[in-house]
Amino acid sequence: MPHSESWTIGRLLEWTTGYLEQRGADAPRLDAEVLLAEALSCQRIELYTRFDEIPGEPARTAFRELVRRRAEGAPVAYLVGRREFYSLSFRVTPDVLIPRPETEFVVIRLLDLAAEWAAALGQDARGARPAIADVGTGSGIIAICAARRIASSRVLALDVSRAALAVAAANARDHGVSEQIEFVESDLFAKVPPDRRFDFIVSNPPYVSSGEMAGLAPDVRSHEPRLALEAGPQGTAVIERLVPQAAERLLPGGWLLMEISPQLDAAVRGIVERSGAFELFPTVKDLAHLPRVVQARRRKEEGERRKEE
Repeated sequence: MPHSESWTIGRLLEWTTGYLEQRGADAPRLDAEVLLAEALSCQRIELYTRFDEIPGEPARTAFRELVRRRAEGAPVAYLVGRREFYSLSFRVTPDVLIPRPETEFVVIRLLDLAAEWAAALGQDARGARPAIADVGTGSGIIAICAARRIASSRVLALDVSRAALAVAAANARDHGVSEQIEFVESDLFAKVPPDRRFDFIVSNPPYVSSGEMAGLAPDVRSHEPRLALEAGPQGTAVIERLVPQAAERLLPGGWLLMEISPQLDAAVRGIVERSGAFELFPTVKDLAHLPRVVQARRRKEEGERRKEE
């Protein structure tokens, strides 16, 4: 990157956009803006009113280093240490997956179902606190959004990675919901007392097959945690374990929501159906009209069904 003092913010953005585009960045202009805003310690929107400004040498040096690392494949979210999700800013490190817009569909569906849950209880809902388990919480985005938007909820956030839980706990503190969320290091429900039950179990589990790993974008394959991505030869290894455990942990009528790869919709629905414990509902589609969130409701016991009838 040129060192001349004539390099204004506008010219730096133009040059960096072309440079990152040549190196295969999917969103080179956005990357350039986010990295320059980080180097200048300002909001990205502020760059548009400062195009003619010439950054000082410390900022230019910091920017050059960020651009170098981005050109080598490091994800922007890890370089700046945060990512926006559901209109909130979350800390991210290489110990957690980078939040993606598709996961917002899990949050949206959970909020809708929680509202229906409260409406069904009527006046009894005033003192009720829905119990939610977020399995494989990662950076904590689903658990934290649930705690913020469902003020009465009690959330259990589970992850097999202690480092990921540390990131999630920091995010919970940032957003003022630490008191609502319990963080537990656990492989699925292994460390959760067997008698503990939930109204909702949500998860963005690993769902990339071993064969698909090599075809992932380099910044994903080489930088994001493999443990949170890969799920065996078919991509369903974790889901195959989660479904029966969720059946044991959900209250009758409770809901299971799982983010999936669109290619796995039929396979995952088959896993849920074969368990015999759930009533399947249509898979929620994302903005590209691709199947994204499998939703199923825990069947009620025979005696409970007869009471309702």
